[in-house]
Amino acid sequence: MGLNAASAPPLALYLHFPWCVRKCPYCDFNSHTLHGELPQQAYLDALLVDLDAQLPQVGDRPIVSLFLGGGTPSLFKPDALGRFFGQVRKRAHVGAKAEITLEANPGTIERGRFADYRAAGINRVSLGAQSFDGAQLTTLGRIHNANDTHAAVDELRAAGLDNFNLDLMYALPGQSLDGALADLRTAIALGPKHISHYQLTMEPGTVFGGRPPPGIPDDDHSYAMQHACQDELARAGYVHYETSAYARDGAQCVHNLNYWRFGDYLGIGAGAHGKLTHLDAAGPTLTIARTVREREPRRYLARGHVDAPPTTTVTRADLPFEFMMNALRLVDGFDEKLFEARTGLGASAIGRSIKRLQERGLLETVPGEAGAWRPTKLGQHFLNDAIAEFLPARPGT
Repeated sequence: MGLNAASAPPLALYLHFPWCVRKCPYCDFNSHTLHGELPQQAYLDALLVDLDAQLPQVGDRPIVSLFLGGGTPSLFKPDALGRFFGQVRKRAHVGAKAEITLEANPGTIERGRFADYRAAGINRVSLGAQSFDGAQLTTLGRIHNANDTHAAVDELRAAGLDNFNLDLMYALPGQSLDGALADLRTAIALGPKHISHYQLTMEPGTVFGGRPPPGIPDDDHSYAMQHACQDELARAGYVHYETSAYARDGAQCVHNLNYWRFGDYLGIGAGAHGKLTHLDAAGPTLTIARTVREREPRRYLARGHVDAPPTTTVTRADLPFEFMMNALRLVDGFDEKLFEARTGLGASAIGRSIKRLQERGLLETVPGEAGAWRPTKLGQHFLNDAIAEFLPARPGT
């Protein structure tokens, strides 16, 4: 059975919009090039059916954030999204101050449209700038140019949407340290409250994964870019709070923090993932269940989704790894009480792994906070190694 609102983790709602004008060669998200007319109303109607099928699992729990990701949600018209949000609020308990984030491509925004998105209920925007270098944007397959990003920021401010994030990438093909810093300084000058600063990686199944572009900086150069940019962000007043996330005071992303603290979320839309905590009927044991919808948009629309998505239960042996895969991304780390509350396990389940990581110099105690742990600077650099320490032992290993 589900937990009540008082005892359950925070609950978020993720909505996936799977279409893009063009698929970027580095992107491994569930996105599909739009061919023909966007099935806007049919898809929004399908999202509501999907939501109706899943809401019985969460009862009266309030939703603390909504995140419209993609794909390119900004392909959808503001008035249609406004009507959609009205239907969501009729069905679910969405707080008046809930964070509602729209991912937007600068190349898909018409002038003045952000004012309409704000009127529809959007109060935070994540803008996919990626770079301000025209040649790099072409290499990355982006449909916008640097002027589009500047214009989009102007429109955000005119609309009163000051709470916005800029996505920026580094370690791009042929990029120098000066080039990475120039990109970052341009982003900082635009005054976003949040910057997501990612290293370009060659993901399996992507165009770049199969045919990497020439001139990708090596590990040493990428590491130098990362640290120089982190110093630049710190000087500009951005606090590094997650592996790739930097924010002004009070501007941390509520939705993503909920992921990293192992909170709950419903996932609706093609390919959307969800995670819910349940209380076992036989006793106080917690069960963590994950859900996923089919990826292909046409199949998603044809399916109807009057039933809740199939669930996969996370085994107790896998829970420490699942928790740490999120929590160790946080610069401030986690405390053992949060681990116990979110997994239902005792802190003893992670004691040996924490000791080994401490001995390796990858994990340290948080000064003044008993039972709190965070990655060291070395641990942040070798984060995958630290997380792997919590993998359960498998037969024959």
